[in-house]
Amino acid sequence: MTLTAFHVTAIRAAHLTQVRATGLDVSNNPVVTLDDMPDEPLRCCLRNSRPGERLILFGYAPPITGTPSPYREVGAVLAHADPCDATPTRDTYPAEWIGRPQVLRAYDHRGWIHPATTMHDGSDPEAALRSVLATPGVTEVHSRNVTFGCFMFVATANR
Repeated sequence: MTLTAFHVTAIRAAHLTQVRATGLDVSNNPVVTLDDMPDEPLRCCLRNSRPGERLILFGYAPPITGTPSPYREVGAVLAHADPCDATPTRDTYPAEWIGRPQVLRAYDHRGWIHPATTMHDGSDPEAALRSVLATPGVTEVHSRNVTFGCFMFVATANR
């Protein structure tokens, strides 16, 4: 099967609103506010941070189709400290992250890791993502940082 379209989704605005309002992450740990950390990947608007922006660092457990899943993980992510002009879903790979190697962790309908999981070198991330999403049995893909394993975004096929 050839897949031509997909959706890339950031952390949902409702979840970010809750984290900002309570000051607590998914594990009830306090959110950390950071100032002026440019070029960090923001999971609210799927771009890198700019000089002078206030950010929050917090633990996040991305939802997985079929949860509860034994593969659900909690990891640190960064987002704007205040609501931003985020576009939570897009039909293209985040432009500022092209060239960044990533792990594409595939999941099946149960929320279990699928063998289509792979890594790409950043040179053609859309083709790599389409290939994984086109694999029979894959229902969603989580893009993760190669070095630290941090969640970047979730992608689903536009079938």
